[in-house]
Amino acid sequence: MAKSIERVQTGIRLEKRLLKVLKGLAEHLDLSVGDLVEGLALHAFENKPPFSSETLKKIKQLKDVYDLDLNATDSHKLKETEQ
Repeated sequence: MAKSIERVQTGIRLEKRLLKVLKGLAEHLDLSVGDLVEGLALHAFENKPPFSSETLKKIKQLKDVYDLDLNATDSHKLKETEQ
């Protein structure tokens, strides 16, 4: 049975290439980016892997397409360029 929830609009800032990969993955999975992010967070909160090996292959392809060279070790170490 589906749980009833209330969603709110938010304005989060993400690294440009990361967002492109998330959008591509959401499209591939037929989800909205918001649904994808919700799923990622809920899996992370329970320390469960969110993706199958097939989906991880798709993520690798998308990272290559969008030149995303960031990984988990880069988290919290990113510095925004001044424009």
